[in-house]
Amino acid sequence: MPIHRALTPCATDGRCTVHQVVVDVASRTKQLVLSVALLAGAVAIATLLYLNRPPTEIAEPEYKPISIDVAEVVRETLRIPVQAQGTVSPLRESSLLSEVTGRVIEVSPNFNVGGFVSADEILLRIDPRDYETNLLRAQAAVESAESNLVQEKGRAEVALREWQKLPAGSQRSDEARDLYLRKPQLEQAEAQLLAAQADLDTARDNLERTVIRAPYDALIRAKHSDLGQFVAPGSPIADVFSVAVAEVRLPIPQGRLDYLELPGLGDAGQGAPIDLYTDVAGEVKHWTAHLQRTEGVFDERSRVLYAVARIEDPYALQHPGREPLRIGSFVNANIQGREIEDVVTLPRHVLRAGNQVWVVDEGMQLRNRQVSMLRTGGDLLYVVSGLDNGDLVSLTTLDSSFDGSRVSIHSRTPSNQLNRREQTPAQGAELGDATAAVDAAADGADG
Repeated sequence: MPIHRALTPCATDGRCTVHQVVVDVASRTKQLVLSVALLAGAVAIATLLYLNRPPTEIAEPEYKPISIDVAEVVRETLRIPVQAQGTVSPLRESSLLSEVTGRVIEVSPNFNVGGFVSADEILLRIDPRDYETNLLRAQAAVESAESNLVQEKGRAEVALREWQKLPAGSQRSDEARDLYLRKPQLEQAEAQLLAAQADLDTARDNLERTVIRAPYDALIRAKHSDLGQFVAPGSPIADVFSVAVAEVRLPIPQGRLDYLELPGLGDAGQGAPIDLYTDVAGEVKHWTAHLQRTEGVFDERSRVLYAVARIEDPYALQHPGREPLRIGSFVNANIQGREIEDVVTLPRHVLRAGNQVWVVDEGMQLRNRQVSMLRTGGDLLYVVSGLDNGDLVSLTTLDSSFDGSRVSIHSRTPSNQLNRREQTPAQGAELGDATAAVDAAADGADG
């Protein structure tokens, strides 16, 4: 019989018997054997893996060049447009006032706000009866003065004959002679006739002033009188403005004046063409204008010079198929600049901090190149120095960590073709007003 069967369990007082001690020793021995077996298996597997390891090979790192798009520099002669913005205003604007007193008895069907009227078209009539009466009185006064003058001329002729019959010694001073011949009376009659004729002209003019006419082809901006209203001299009738020609004041920063062919001081005429455009119902509309003059003084706050563009027939009355350009419209303007030689055109996004661009050198590596450029807004950059014909400028945006990196060229485009592709008639529309404002402010600071 085994020993552990002869042993008794632990007593109730907590003390173990010989049987329990033997069981614990057997359990620990079993765990030890299992641990040794696992450890031996792990060592065997590790040894097997080490012995069957692949041979060590040292390989050079493989470097792939960065694929970029480049622009090949082509210097050219360009007319750089200058962008500006302004509000359309009329060339002529008038406030019509009454010159006579009376009640409005007739108005034109076109006498409405927004109505078009032709030159000399009757807008309204004021009651003319009092002025017709004054005209009749003035005509009667003229006839009376003419009759008085005829009588005085007859009296003077009779006096002359009597004077000639007097003895030579009876003739006295020249003053007495003039008085005897009724010369003062004759001059008074002539003066009375002139005064009567002047009153007649005034009465006729006042009668004509009872008819209010349009001073030119105009649009009625506002009206202040209407049928049945009593007006007095100086009473406002209407506000009108000319529709034959409109103007736009365009602010030109001081730093961009050299890009334009501006009229000289005091000169006015048809200058550089200007493309005006604005958004009308979601569609960009264009109008052709011409630089007419400059205002000749710089604005003290913004340091800009205002150029004035002129638009013929803004309401398209003579060209019914054209879109009207209404007074008060806010428009963008592309002003054609003067010719500038040896200019390189690039997209503005290639410019990096410090006026630098990425240039690909002969070893197909990226290098920083500092350039000088003209100060303009828009999506295009105009470089005047720092690049030569044939240089390759990266069109792909990369940060400064790529300096010296090897590159491969994915596509190559001449810079002058980039100019034609990216410069559209509505280039300034996408430009951002913020960019234009920043450039204008910078130019103003330089001034």
